[in-house]
Amino acid sequence: MKEKVTIRSTDLYVNPIGLGTNAVGGQRLYPNIKDEAGRAFLLTAIENDVNFWDTAFSYGPKRSEEIIGEVLAETKQRKNIVIATKAAHTYVDGNTIFDNSPAFLKQAVEESLKRLQTDYIDLFYIHYPDEKTPKYEAVGALQELKEKGIIRAIGVSNFSLEQLKEANRDGYVNVVQGEYNLIKREAENDYFPYTLDNNISFVPYFPFASGLLAGKYTAETTFAKGDLRAKQAHFQGETFQQHLQNVDKLRQIATSKGVEIAHLVLAWYLTQDAIDAVIPGAKRSDQVLSNLQALNVKLTEKEINDIDQIFVY
Repeated sequence: MKEKVTIRSTDLYVNPIGLGTNAVGGQRLYPNIKDEAGRAFLLTAIENDVNFWDTAFSYGPKRSEEIIGEVLAETKQRKNIVIATKAAHTYVDGNTIFDNSPAFLKQAVEESLKRLQTDYIDLFYIHYPDEKTPKYEAVGALQELKEKGIIRAIGVSNFSLEQLKEANRDGYVNVVQGEYNLIKREAENDYFPYTLDNNISFVPYFPFASGLLAGKYTAETTFAKGDLRAKQAHFQGETFQQHLQNVDKLRQIATSKGVEIAHLVLAWYLTQDAIDAVIPGAKRSDQVLSNLQALNVKLTEKEINDIDQIFVY
């Protein structure tokens, strides 16, 4: 199994296969999921040294952080887990409003600390940009908290490249989180050069493109009305069929190596210089264990290049 890695420009030492926790207390997104299921796969993560957990105020909202706090308090494992959490959302009369003001962010950190039952947060992200706050002022507020030891590293999520550059005016940004997978690869041109030049780690979300890159679907697959996937561009018509053909090519490589497609895909992401760790989500303990198998996949240069070429559009 691959050794733990240090997220560049930080002292965060993590398993490169982390854990996305939007399903922990995530009944708003997954109506059938129970709190007990979230607790169960968090315990599986602890038992198997999956120590980089990604959560947010908006997961629940609040409930993901609360359950994580309860589990870590009960197991006394806080010091062994690197917690990344995020804030920016406020909910007013049923509408979502983003706020990056220094006062809001400092209050958000304080409230996250209480929910997580901890006195520090390892990595705190501004979850989404707002329209009014200068981004360097927002990050400057987090830097003040970092200097006090309240947070250990600073991140931004869903920022455009220009917003990222503004946020990093003083060199305080450690991590940027954004959408990236083999189907959506714009980050390679938009973000990777800047993050590499500025010693910033890129953490991708949606690594499996809603299950498509895990080989879960066939040409006959349909999605119910109201399912988020029913509206996503990569599940539409000829585009979907082309993606399925490409996933079949991935399957051939995976089969030749005796691994699953999902393991192959995660292993490929970890070959990218800009990426130190990935945070695939899970809803069950077996998925946590399955994701870990990616660490046993050794890709040759030819295989890395072959996978790269399959998904050139």
